[in-house]
Amino acid sequence: MENFMQITAILLCSQSWICESLTVEVHPGEDITLFCSNLSSSPTQTDWFRVINGTKPSCISSMYGPEGEPSYCHGFQSEKFNMSSNVTTVFLHIKQVDLMDSGLYFCGFYIKKHTVVGSATELIIKAHEDSKDEEDSDNKKAADQLMDLMPGILGALTALLSVTVVVLAVKNRRLERASSLKLQKERNKINPRLTLMFQNVDPDDLNYAALSFQAKAKKSHRSGPQREPEPHVVYAATR
Repeated sequence: MENFMQITAILLCSQSWICESLTVEVHPGEDITLFCSNLSSSPTQTDWFRVINGTKPSCISSMYGPEGEPSYCHGFQSEKFNMSSNVTTVFLHIKQVDLMDSGLYFCGFYIKKHTVVGSATELIIKAHEDSKDEEDSDNKKAADQLMDLMPGILGALTALLSVTVVVLAVKNRRLERASSLKLQKERNKINPRLTLMFQNVDPDDLNYAALSFQAKAKKSHRSGPQREPEPHVVYAATR
């Protein structure tokens, strides 16, 4: 990253009349003011640019002459960036920098139909060591608290699983009982008359049953009075 910024600065400077290369390190949350010498002896278009990770230069802001009103390009708000100028120097003030503000900054002047790079400044944002240590400490505390809570969490899950098993067993028992009652009702509906008849008959009356049948009469070609077949009665004891 640093080597790339140096190469970019050299390429920019090789295409301009004069170039200054600086490196500035700040911490997140701090304010920083970048500056470059005003190369134009008369009012002209002046711009600030930024290059990040090999991307093409991005316009930050521009103004015409020291008395001009600065305008800011897309993605750069005036609440964070403030461009100003006087006869000798052009400034870019950045409020409360963060890691996203790292990059190579340079100013350019439109002179004789060409853009001339005045200076390039590499802005490096370094995190506080104390902040990093505090973050590591907070992460360790969170991990320790989670480990302390693990036995309680496992116990709660075990109790919940036990309750679930009991509830399912009770529900299954109820379903089996309901199915048995339904089957019994279906059986009772098969022949309710037969059931009612046996409920009203004395069991002793069922000990004997009389069966009567008649022999089949043989066909005869002779006409005349036919003899009535004698019924045969058989009594059987059921005991």
